[in-house]
Parts: sequence; structure tokens; C-alpha cells
Amino acid sequence: MARVVIGSAEPDSEALDIEIARLRGLDVGELRARWHTVFRRRAPPPHLPRHLLFRILAYRLQADRLGELDADSRRLLDRIGSGSPERIDRLVADFNRSRTEVRPGTLLTREWDGHLQRVMVLADGFSWNGKTYASLSMVALAMTGTRWSGPRFFGLDKPSSEVRP
Repeated sequence: MARVVIGSAEPDSEALDIEIARLRGLDVGELRARWHTVFRRRAPPPHLPRHLLFRILAYRLQADRLGELDADSRRLLDRIGSGSPERIDRLVADFNRSRTEVRPGTLLTREWDGHLQRVMVLADGFSWNGKTYASLSMVALAMTGTRWSGPRFFGLDKPSSEVRP
């Protein structure tokens, strides 16, 4: 019986680099032809200059091999590129603030009322003292009897540089 060998799931970055280097050497007509094969459209928009054709094609090749940007990153880039009057550092701070999700299996600890409290992150909520809660804020309320922002109570709202090891 023939043996089947499955290659690694890692994208071949060397092949991707070579393909992008080939794009770099193409003229406008060749980039337009490549556009047709990559995007399956007859022609790119006629107003795009060579450097933008190259960058869009290179991005598409990378996204196809390595994956797209997540929705939050795309929204941030759209807001920055839209000429929004907001300062870029404010936009980035908002972007980082929304990333307080923690992965299932993570154990959160917090000392409260002289006792170390442990909360396990589940795929569908948070487990504390044998009960499952829908949010960290509900855990904090059950633990303290006072309404808290759950991420704030467990120190998840601070940038990683401020969180103590």
C-alpha cells in the first residue's frame, strides 16, 4: 500500500517571498494580466498605477496563504484611512481596549477578602466555585456583592506592560 505523506500546515514563506519578488519585476501590463488570474476579473480598475497594482496583488497573495486580517484590525485601518479627525493613538487605544477576550482554559486569579479566588475561562462562560457565569462581571458581582466591570476587576483592562507577573 502506498504511503501518503502530509506536508506541514505551516505556509511556505520562502515560496511566497519568491512569488512576490517575481511580481516586483513585472511591468504594468503583466501586473494587469496577473490581476486577472488572482481576482478572476477581466481587468483591474484602469486608474491604478503600477505601485498600487503590485501592492494589492502582493497583499492578496499573502492573505490567501497566511490568512486575512481580523475584523477589528480592518475596522481600525479603515478608520485611519478614512481621514477621521480622531488621533491615531486614540484609535489604537480603542482597538487595544476591545481585546480583553481570554481563551478557554485560562485560569484567572484574584485575591478578594483575604482569599485567593480562581476563575476558569470556559468556551461558553466562566466557572467559579462550581457555578458557570455568562460574564466576568457576573462573577465579580457574585464574588463581591457589588457591581464591577469584570475585566477591570480581574485586571484585564490594563495594557500588558502594566499587568504584574
